[in-house]
Amino acid sequence: MVLADDAAAGFAALLARHAGIVRKIAATYCRDRDDRADLAQEIATALWQAFPRYDASRPFSTWMYRVAFNVAISHVRDASRRNRHSVPFDDALHDVAAPPVDDEAGQHAALLQRAIASLDPLNRALLVLYLDDHSHREIAEILGITETNVGTRVARLKERIRRELA
Repeated sequence: MVLADDAAAGFAALLARHAGIVRKIAATYCRDRDDRADLAQEIATALWQAFPRYDASRPFSTWMYRVAFNVAISHVRDASRRNRHSVPFDDALHDVAAPPVDDEAGQHAALLQRAIASLDPLNRALLVLYLDDHSHREIAEILGITETNVGTRVARLKERIRRELA
């Protein structure tokens, strides 16, 4: 896909300004550093390909979240399919223990990260957006669900996480 130089420069500036979104989503859906880098690249490529269809009258970050989450969820589904049909050569090579956490805040953060990692892709996306202080309306727009559904899911997620952290 070829964009005019000014459009390409505009895209590059927007991507640079909102690069934290890409990093955050990649980190939320991939634990391994190389996998995160691959997913971030997939997201950037998808954003580039979809940029000609971006409606500049809407917030770029909202559009970016939507594209990025769609790519991340597809990535997780594809990885799940690949993993069902593969057998690791040596399981011991893949068991990397997390470093020990000494302070109470670090322990709570580690528990929260595990709880988030255990969520299905849609609820993980919803929780990331909620923790970033997006409104229910913004979350609904990004994820393509209703505001009521966002509120219900957030309440259920809060309760589930409270139970898991208790």
